[in-house]
Amino acid sequence: MSEAKSVLQPVDAQAIRLAKTLLRASGYGALAALEPATGAPLVSRVGVSTDIDGTPVILISGLAAHSAALRNDPRCALLLGEPGKGDPLAHARISIDCRAVEIARDSEEHKRLEGRYLRHQPKAALYVGLGDFRFFRLAVQKASLNGGFGRAYAMKAEEVLTLSPANADIAAAEANAIEHMNEDHFDAVELYARYFAKAEGGRWTLVGIDADGFDIASGDVVERVFFPEPLKSSGQIREELVAMVREARKGLGT
Repeated sequence: MSEAKSVLQPVDAQAIRLAKTLLRASGYGALAALEPATGAPLVSRVGVSTDIDGTPVILISGLAAHSAALRNDPRCALLLGEPGKGDPLAHARISIDCRAVEIARDSEEHKRLEGRYLRHQPKAALYVGLGDFRFFRLAVQKASLNGGFGRAYAMKAEEVLTLSPANADIAAAEANAIEHMNEDHFDAVELYARYFAKAEGGRWTLVGIDADGFDIASGDVVERVFFPEPLKSSGQIREELVAMVREARKGLGT
């Protein structure tokens, strides 16, 4: 008997970019954990952001059932991807095998994650300060990407994440760079949206920068824009953003 043909495709640059886009641009996802009493799957919708390396970050109440589940057994899975118009199964999504790590509220890591999370999820400011809420980093183990019909990929953690030696350097400079762009160069952010993300004009803000690219938002819509080449240091942030403004102006004829 002949072996069944695999439906999986080789992981290529296009698949990696799609996986990273789903990770960075998703505002919410479905989190599956294991119920402590029965071991049965427990699924809940959660708000999602990412750490500088792309690790998913969630903020959940200690009173929620999935908090108890993650504390009892850190194994979990996160499904990301918008259904969009038409057949929901025709749209890209990614299922990520994770291990949850709870972040102590009084830690420096909590402060750092809070700033990044609130830029992506500003409505969470209403409850992030409540004593029972905690951040969890969902450490990626592996992922299954479905880019649509005939486009299935089994991906390693290193193919999904941004494991750059410049991560710490960029993280230290990120908040100031974002504040500067949003306050003094908001017109440039709109150009990024129109040219690189092919989005409609509007009030776009920069909400995240990492070694691979940056995230921009207008209301609940988040778009991912990649740098031509990954950054090697925080010193490249300004020069790359300036170069991309020039490219966008030329491309748009403005």
